[in-house]
Amino acid sequence: MAPLLTAQKAYAAKLDAKGKRKMDDIDVDGDDVQQPKQKRNKQRVLLLSSRGITHRMRHLMNDLETLLPHVKKDSKLDSKSQLHLLPEIADLNNCNNTLYFEARRHEDLYMWATKTPNGPSIKLHVQNVHTMDELKMTGNCLKGSRGILSFDKAFDETEWGKLTKEVFTHIFGVPPLARKAKPFIDHVLTFSILDNKIWFRNFQIMEKDPLQPNGPPQTSLVEIGPRFVLTPIRIFEGAFGGATIYSNPEFVTPASVRSVIRHARGDKYRQRKEAQEETLKRKVLRKRDEDALAVSKVFA
Repeated sequence: MAPLLTAQKAYAAKLDAKGKRKMDDIDVDGDDVQQPKQKRNKQRVLLLSSRGITHRMRHLMNDLETLLPHVKKDSKLDSKSQLHLLPEIADLNNCNNTLYFEARRHEDLYMWATKTPNGPSIKLHVQNVHTMDELKMTGNCLKGSRGILSFDKAFDETEWGKLTKEVFTHIFGVPPLARKAKPFIDHVLTFSILDNKIWFRNFQIMEKDPLQPNGPPQTSLVEIGPRFVLTPIRIFEGAFGGATIYSNPEFVTPASVRSVIRHARGDKYRQRKEAQEETLKRKVLRKRDEDALAVSKVFA
């Protein structure tokens, strides 16, 4: 009986302790004074690509992995027609954002910026890629440091710009409590809109000694890299699919551009051949017939 009484007394003391804690959380007037918990920024990004990427595309992904310490890199996706598997892969890796690079014909690169598992998704065409090793800029930043996001005011002028800004803030904004992040801010990621294209640049924040004593330090920006240009193609409601929210009417696929260039070259070839045929026809028309009297004069 003694162990049973001891257990009952312990259980009663536990209930009394819980009741006291609950009463401490409630004010005398009956108002709940317990402070609400602050929401933590738990953004994690899954970074992966499709088969068929070139060395330049691979180096761009490595640069982005270096810039974003909250990125989880995964192996390549085998099939380009099974994009519906990406939300499941992101869930397995405990990621709520996805950056998927899709290579086409070993020369065209597309980027999917997606909020998983419910969307939205933004499909962009990547152009003018220049990596850190290629640029060889003088700027430098600490690996794992957090960067300031700078968006052009043109993002707030259109609906697709506001949505793109919000998605990019979740993906490129490094949480302060990320596992590999360091408590330093020494570079700026800039996103600018020009000609309906998004221009990405990365700059180092340089601070020099002030000109005057006890004055503010001189601040300047030095480019680090990488740099690339994004052309928005379409925005979907879901993750890697769903209803179309926005479609860029000015976008022309690079395959159609190359087709026009090939047709132009074919037109030049056809025009050259037609000119050669016209020259032969003119030569035939200008050719004089043989004179029969000239032959008789030779025999005479």
